[in-house]
Amino acid sequence: MPGESRSPGDSYDNIEPLFEKVAALDSEDPRREALRDELIERCLPLAEHIARRFAGRGEAFDDLLQVARLGLVHATDRFDIDRGSSFLAFAVPTIMGEVRRHFRDNTWAVRVPRRVKEIQLTIGPAVEALAQRLGRIPKAREIAAELEVDLVEVTQALIAGNAYQSSSIDALAGDDNDNALLPLLESLGAEESSYHLVEDFMAVKPLIAELPERERRVLIMRFFESKTQNQIAEYLGVSQMHVSRILSRTLKVLREQALRD
Repeated sequence: MPGESRSPGDSYDNIEPLFEKVAALDSEDPRREALRDELIERCLPLAEHIARRFAGRGEAFDDLLQVARLGLVHATDRFDIDRGSSFLAFAVPTIMGEVRRHFRDNTWAVRVPRRVKEIQLTIGPAVEALAQRLGRIPKAREIAAELEVDLVEVTQALIAGNAYQSSSIDALAGDDNDNALLPLLESLGAEESSYHLVEDFMAVKPLIAELPERERRVLIMRFFESKTQNQIAEYLGVSQMHVSRILSRTLKVLREQALRD
């Protein structure tokens, strides 16, 4: 499995037709294995992206990359194209679950109640099953219903998932500018003033994916691509006032759904 990154033009989006080709071949057909290898090869950037999300938590990146690639192989072999869901929605939680298991199997940095640990062990398979069934990453309440446990316990287990390892602030870490080794304490920046928005984004991310195409596109252009309402209106061929109404209505729906969930 090659280690180099793929070019931006090589995408794992819209990869489902390749799965259809694999499913159409007999299990003994030599072309099946070649297509499987092609599937994995095309999705290597996804595994690398997820591995980087877990970097800096006390584990070597090369180890995390190998674990993420193993998760990718598992996702490729388990994905059922006949269910009609996207591979990406199934692969992401599967790969992330494999990386989290890697951390879990090493050590916990803080004391976690046994009950929370037990639930945490079941979350990965539950998320994988739900993602395949729903075609998207499940919400916490859906995970709780799948496991038949209390939502609070699931939330605690999800939070505990970040408690695997800690690093000493005196440990040496690479500097972004010249790769010089410095104590971690010296490389820490100031507190991010908008850090609280991360929780808000994580809460509404699944809801954004469920929006109608036009509302989702307007929201992305306004808040993720930093386009003005006039620019969006010109792109859509509507008035600026119409864009304003779409944004107001969409934000109200997201707010109500997030609070309800």
